[in-house]
Amino acid sequence: MTAYDDGNIFAKILRGEIPCDKVYENDHALAFRDINPQTPVHILVIPKGRYVSMDDFSAQASDAEIAGFTRAVGQVARDAGVAATGYRFLANHGQDGRQEVAHFHVHVFGGKNLGRMIKPVDK
Repeated sequence: MTAYDDGNIFAKILRGEIPCDKVYENDHALAFRDINPQTPVHILVIPKGRYVSMDDFSAQASDAEIAGFTRAVGQVARDAGVAATGYRFLANHGQDGRQEVAHFHVHVFGGKNLGRMIKPVDK
């Protein structure tokens, strides 16, 4: 597993060194609008703890952190108005998953028909 880097952009956002367009916060998570949105609603939700990936988070986070983070994702979708019409949440993991920032985060996408999740594999 990759070691956590306290210099990553999300760690800097959590410390207040870099501003963000915050939409939600609780004891365990922070949510803010993506600076390069891919859909009309594109919000990032990050845990406040030092977790590299979903794998790291699911293995190391406390039950309270997991519950607080999961509730934050749902609340963000409801607050953004996409819970009723549908949304996608995505967490990339590692090189093959194209994770760009080594701080666990979830993208909440919505506000339009998102189409197929991935292209089917040719058989």
